Amino acid sequence: MVMKNKKNRKGFVFKTYEAENVSPFEKLFEIFKELITHTSGDFDEAIDWLRSLDEEYKLTDENYTIDDFIEDLKKKGYIKEEIKGDGTGGTKITSKTERAIRQQALNHIFGKIKKSGAGNHKSKASGIGDEHTGDVRAYQFGDALDKVSVTESIKNAQINNGIDSFSLTENDLVVEETMHKSQMSTILMIDISHSMILYGEDRITPAKKVAMALAELITTRYPKDTLDIIVFGNDAWPIKIKDLPYLQVGPYHTNTVAGLQLAMDLLRRKRNTNKQIFMITDGKPSCLRLPDGQYYKNSNGLDKYIVDKCYGMAQQARKLRIPITTFMIAQDPYLMQFVKAFTQANQGKAFYTGLKGLGEMIFEDYETNRKKRIKG
Repeated sequence: MVMKNKKNRKGFVFKTYEAENVSPFEKLFEIFKELITHTSGDFDEAIDWLRSLDEEYKLTDENYTIDDFIEDLKKKGYIKEEIKGDGTGGTKITSKTERAIRQQALNHIFGKIKKSGAGNHKSKASGIGDEHTGDVRAYQFGDALDKVSVTESIKNAQINNGIDSFSLTENDLVVEETMHKSQMSTILMIDISHSMILYGEDRITPAKKVAMALAELITTRYPKDTLDIIVFGNDAWPIKIKDLPYLQVGPYHTNTVAGLQLAMDLLRRKRNTNKQIFMITDGKPSCLRLPDGQYYKNSNGLDKYIVDKCYGMAQQARKLRIPITTFMIAQDPYLMQFVKAFTQANQGKAFYTGLKGLGEMIFEDYETNRKKRIKG
């Protein structure tokens, strides 16, 4: 079953297809994970949607009902009962469901992209490293003995000296080439200003899915990399990976400067050589926090004072060798001009994506950037 984002009820209409060899629970669970993402972790609302979909698309029958599905969610540890602060009860998803949502996001967004082998990606330079390439070369004085390919060396000895009078000499030894593993520290900035749900388009849910997919990719395939996630509205603050399903837009302006300041503060503490910032935004910078704690806001056009502060942050990141890649969802010409100037100040990159292909672009850019070789 697949769900397409089109207009209906609360902004979505859902289309289904029958998957082969899928149990009733698995079929409903795929839809449930999508719904729980759209409802920002609200279990009751997600089940309400699921019952409505069941009425329209006949997802269940008398042998397996929505109530049966809820019982299975409890038995399998995907939901639990919780007593709220006011003494009332409620149902919430567990960390097991949060992980399942991240895995689903990874599969949906990156599933069609050709993936490389397991492990960290390689730089283009070979030599003394920590990941085997499959290529061999003659042993050289100073090569570590644990790098010697025993199988290939014995094979050489048999070829060079014969089986009957077997001997292994230095000339028979070969070592396997290795590659340096690159490490990457990434900050993902997500705009949660009010415009992310304006104009009848849900922009925050795709942004959440990208963040969840990227988090799952890094934690499972590149465990030496780090990912920090920042949200920014009037201010900026970090959130944990487990908080992503519950992320919501607020009644905020867009304080891009605060987000960049926090991102660079976090990256300064990282020891990894390769650092980068990904920023997903749909609107212009419209807010700053002044030294006295007051907010300076201006949503009319591009405010020169705010914009110049953004350019200054871009230049500062450039001096720190931190490239900023901006994924601009909005297509307004004057905003695209701002992003172009911002990108030039940082010598970073910009993608004017809309929502279509956002995940694929971030994945490919992440893969490309992290292939840089660690120096020093």
